[in-house]
Amino acid sequence: MPRAIAPDQLAEVLPPGGLTLVSGCSADSTVLLDAVEAAGEALGAMTFSGIFVGGLNRRTWRAGLDSRVLSFFLTPELRAERERVEFLPLCYEDLIAELRRRRPAAMLLMCAPPDASGMCSFGTEVGVLADFWREVPVRIAHINPLMPRTAGDSGIPYDALTAVIDHAQPLAAMESGRDDPVADAIAGHIAPLVPNGATLQTGLGKVPDAAMRALTGHRDLRAHTGLLGEGLLDLVHSPAMADGPSAVVGVAIGDEAFYGRLDHPRLDFRPASVTHDPDVLRAIPDFITINSALEVDLFGQVYSELTPKGLMSGPGGASDYARGARGHGVRIIALPASAARGAVSRIVPAGTPAGPVSLGRMDVDVIVTEHGAADLRGLGHDARAQALIAIAAPDHRDSLADGWDAFARRL
Repeated sequence: MPRAIAPDQLAEVLPPGGLTLVSGCSADSTVLLDAVEAAGEALGAMTFSGIFVGGLNRRTWRAGLDSRVLSFFLTPELRAERERVEFLPLCYEDLIAELRRRRPAAMLLMCAPPDASGMCSFGTEVGVLADFWREVPVRIAHINPLMPRTAGDSGIPYDALTAVIDHAQPLAAMESGRDDPVADAIAGHIAPLVPNGATLQTGLGKVPDAAMRALTGHRDLRAHTGLLGEGLLDLVHSPAMADGPSAVVGVAIGDEAFYGRLDHPRLDFRPASVTHDPDVLRAIPDFITINSALEVDLFGQVYSELTPKGLMSGPGGASDYARGARGHGVRIIALPASAARGAVSRIVPAGTPAGPVSLGRMDVDVIVTEHGAADLRGLGHDARAQALIAIAAPDHRDSLADGWDAFARRL
């Protein structure tokens, strides 16, 4: 049986140093964060690692002066502490391999109370933790009665835990914006690209949510994705989805009402080794991936990580899904055509973006804005550029065309 502890006893059960995996995303535990900060120097040169989402996970696992964070995504708060953060911009396949290579020594997780068979559901964040708990010798759990049990992965046995802290805490919440005319227009161009019976992958945000809601008239749809947001959950509750456990997901992020809707027979929560596994993805027929971006250049290269304020993310799972869908699906990138109230085009000249390429031109099939869909499959450089200029914001098309003419003379 695990030892029941108070938060101020954490250092008695968590050995100092080493790599400690932590819950993130919607399972961010203020109880464990407070306990880590209170333990301070007693935890030594410990490194904390998890999946951290900007706008959701605002605290930085700071113990003592020697504590560090290993992250595969950058939040504004982590970026402000770069001196103690090791940032690795890896796709999920490589992320899992890197964590396994480093051999975590401990795990701090949030989970639901044990069921009648003694199993504690990982709830809204199955993700990476479910892949690693068997390999990690020290497992300390925040048992949260407000964490919903989710179907699919069996969870972790209560008896396999080293120590537990019982405490009720509302889940970390992120509201989804509705009634966005631009997102709705983009979604209207995506819907015809999705056949009945397709399997969907998507992320979080206004555009992915609108795209999912635009598919409620479809039938026999399935999902296989790392993230479950409000739009996809609405689709799960609609007649559009196939019966049975047709939505394979890893992590759920939404608001309080959203978390109350996760008890549904179509939801099947699975670890990252399933949601992002390359062999699994390659075996999915009619796989439609729908992801967003900050910019797309006239070659069709996608930029999703760097803003004027600095890096805001890593590559995440988009490249895993792009590789998985190649040759037997449609890989869609959806974004508004402009930013800053139309002053800045998000379709940009070739050679001008400042950030790393998140998806290469061979990793994308269709780019969609509110002005239409540019199908880049089978096109050469000039035809690609013309197709992308045609879906740019009208006020920017002439300058994009002039810039491309000058650039194309170098090719």
